[in-house]
Amino acid sequence: MSDSRDPFTTRRGFLKATAAAGGAAMTAGAAQAAGDPLITEKQPWAQALGDGVDATPYGLPIKFEEDVIRRNVPWLTADPISSINFTPIHALDGTITPQGCAFERHHSGAIELSKSDYRLMINGLVDTPLVFTYADLERFPRENHVYFCECAANTGMEWAGAQLNGAQFTHGMIHNMEYTGVPLRTLLAEAGLDAAGDLSDKWVYVEGADASSNGRSIPMEKALDDVLVAFKANGEALRMEHGYPVRLCVPGWEGNMWVKWLRRIEVMDGPVESREETSKYTDTLEDGTSRKWTWVMDAKSVVTSPSPQSPITHGPGPLVITGLAWSGRGAIERVDVSIDGGKTWQTARLGAQGVKNALSRFYLDIDWDGSEMLLQSRAMDSTGYVQPTKAQLREVRGLNSIYHNNCIQTWWVKENGEAENVEVS
Repeated sequence: MSDSRDPFTTRRGFLKATAAAGGAAMTAGAAQAAGDPLITEKQPWAQALGDGVDATPYGLPIKFEEDVIRRNVPWLTADPISSINFTPIHALDGTITPQGCAFERHHSGAIELSKSDYRLMINGLVDTPLVFTYADLERFPRENHVYFCECAANTGMEWAGAQLNGAQFTHGMIHNMEYTGVPLRTLLAEAGLDAAGDLSDKWVYVEGADASSNGRSIPMEKALDDVLVAFKANGEALRMEHGYPVRLCVPGWEGNMWVKWLRRIEVMDGPVESREETSKYTDTLEDGTSRKWTWVMDAKSVVTSPSPQSPITHGPGPLVITGLAWSGRGAIERVDVSIDGGKTWQTARLGAQGVKNALSRFYLDIDWDGSEMLLQSRAMDSTGYVQPTKAQLREVRGLNSIYHNNCIQTWWVKENGEAENVEVS
């Protein structure tokens, strides 16, 4: 963690350090206020009335932030109806992702399903098959949890080498939101599980209402643990693209299992072996065999700034290096940052104590001398797991995988402050 005596932790220390760094650092703005017309002269926005309280009934970001949006990569898929876009993680801070820019993944497009038309069936090896309306779900005791949701293919294009130039594109298939809903175990208990007998070998099959019929098998142990049937995110109704009115949250596990527009949960003797868990979402190894049931998202991190979409613009001097870390197995306990491609490491400070299955924000405050950097971050979680290098991951998995790439990422920061995606194994 940062030493409390660090000169950049106080305003006075910042100004002293900036002045000591010389004229180049003055472009950061410190010590220029005396001659700045934006300070000394009255500006237009201080001479007229602003918008009234109902100018924007549902609040939107100010126009100066219009570049902070989700983006896709057109060549990734044949059609945007079955595609993905990316959270602008390079432009965000803290850990909570606004719904309006949280990544999307669709298999047959986002559908419009009203609360009044919504139904959720629980069937199979249950005592009493049940159908719930949306209003029914709202009557059960609910819980609030902050969880990250990460697509298993996040960073997948980097297996063969540095591909996409931006943290949004390499690591942006992730969001972190506060979900509100009913634990799945509550609904299963309502239907009754005596008919299922021994639960140790039972599964649930969850299915969405969209045309893709996306369905996944989940072991009963997980279903009864922390799976959430969610109908709110960040305090408001789910967005259409996030499964309005009801979706599943499967904390710490790959995003494909977080079935949207949740319509059916069937208790079964075994897994279904559906399309989404055979032809996809398996990990192909070097010898051609594939691992299946690799649900958990292992510890991972990325520096979001500086990065290709968030270059250094202020020149040498005080610099905040920041990024995100997460783990599907436990809470993030530590993040190290390297500016020399992994030769040496410094422990970053966490914005807050790590929470299991949620994003953690980290910061490293340095005095940048204007020289090139090879920026990396390395996460460690509460289980003792340490994020691997690309070489370490390839040694086990080879180059044929698409999913579950949690390797250390490298940004080459140049002397002019611009950054580029490079590979340092």
